[in-house]
Amino acid sequence: MAIRNIVQIGDDTLRKKSFEVTDFGEKTHQLLDDMKETLLKADGVGLAAPQVGVLRRIFIISYQGQYLECLNPEFIKKSGEQNGEEACLSVKGKYGGVKRPYKVKLKAQDRYGNEFVVSATGFLARAFCHEYDHLDGILYVDRAEYVKEN
Repeated sequence: MAIRNIVQIGDDTLRKKSFEVTDFGEKTHQLLDDMKETLLKADGVGLAAPQVGVLRRIFIISYQGQYLECLNPEFIKKSGEQNGEEACLSVKGKYGGVKRPYKVKLKAQDRYGNEFVVSATGFLARAFCHEYDHLDGILYVDRAEYVKEN
């Protein structure tokens, strides 16, 4: 495993749409392992592949001591509304207020290509939406009602 460089706002990679994952082999497993180690070192909640310079539809979430790997995620349902503050490992030194769905249902694949469905509310739903946006080249600052310096 290796810690990867987290790409910062201004890098074109963060603004590009990611490609579907079709290879669930060792290269993808290595990327996922590296992303976990990178996220742990950065003390973040989530990390998307574009944030480490890889344009693949992959993100990971760290929640309550566990990691959830989501490959080729798709939202099945979004409902409700919540307002809250977000920050991002690719936008250092800032945070902003973003409106997100309160509840989401997401279909994705694991590192072996097996499909699963996960539901989330509140903070976890916000994290899913935030990381999913990275896969389409969207940053929270694009959706923020305000952005402030830390």
